Amino acid sequence: MNKNFVDFMAQYQDQKLAVAVSGGIDSVCLLCWLAQLRKDIVCLHVNHGLRANAEIETQYVQDLCKQLGVACQIFYWTGEKPVTGLEAAARTARYQLMTDFCAEKGIDALLVAHHADDQIETFLMNLGRGSGLYGLSAMRPVSWRGGVKIVRPLLRVHRSELRRYCDDNGIKYFMDEMNEDPHYTRVRIRQNRHLLSEKLGISDDRILLAIENLGRIRDALDAEIEEYITQALTEKRAMFSDSFLFDQAPDIRLKFLGTLIQRIGGDEYQPRLNSLSNALDKLKTDCKFTLGHCTIRRLGQRILIVPEGAKTSFRTRHGRQKKQKDEHKK
Repeated sequence: MNKNFVDFMAQYQDQKLAVAVSGGIDSVCLLCWLAQLRKDIVCLHVNHGLRANAEIETQYVQDLCKQLGVACQIFYWTGEKPVTGLEAAARTARYQLMTDFCAEKGIDALLVAHHADDQIETFLMNLGRGSGLYGLSAMRPVSWRGGVKIVRPLLRVHRSELRRYCDDNGIKYFMDEMNEDPHYTRVRIRQNRHLLSEKLGISDDRILLAIENLGRIRDALDAEIEEYITQALTEKRAMFSDSFLFDQAPDIRLKFLGTLIQRIGGDEYQPRLNSLSNALDKLKTDCKFTLGHCTIRRLGQRILIVPEGAKTSFRTRHGRQKKQKDEHKK
């Protein structure tokens, strides 16, 4: 068992944990390692009904859990499936089913099996897109989704080690044919990543080190931005002066605006970098536009962000109440 994994999991003693298991190498190995550490876990498996082997994989996960003595909860993604964006919709549905279960059962964290190779591939994909700090710092070891803590304990463990453990111990797993389809950018990166090391001397460990360093900068920036968010945001409404936004450094300005839009609009992700840059350009003068299910308005020196469809008045409830009281006194 990998030492990085064992050391990481030491902080989760005596906690109720759920682990997402698809039936692939990474999640099957994670399940077995957690069982070996005798963690208090329940396995969560989502059958999307999209592949011919879906029922076979579901039955295997159930059988493996029975063999390991681990509780298992199966979910089925039912209802009409979208014609486009099917993969993203399936991911959203999967997380929704699992986080709802965790919240209902009082589970402390949901563990997912993203590993070091996933982390490197995400970094390189975002590098190709010209992403900034937040894209290049890739996945966080701990994040939150739907009020549930999402934990990734394998980010310092490579796929090859997970496969070797399963093969050496006769543990069955399933392969997703999409993982070999070169139409996907991630697959092309996976198939050609070895060239970075062989031709340029850029090793996986060096890339992971760069990601960790960027992650520390991201975390420090997040802490600073959170202070500004606290000052600007009241429930589902943010109002602040133009100087409060434009006096900040560019990175803080972009992340501050993106975080407000995400929290007020309720989207899973923040708007893309170019959309936020365009929004900042618009906000240099009086304007009104929508982005990320929010309406954003500037009038004079004041900027307002509210959910799309809500009133865009700069008067606060306190201000209206005060005016009503003053009129009543008259």
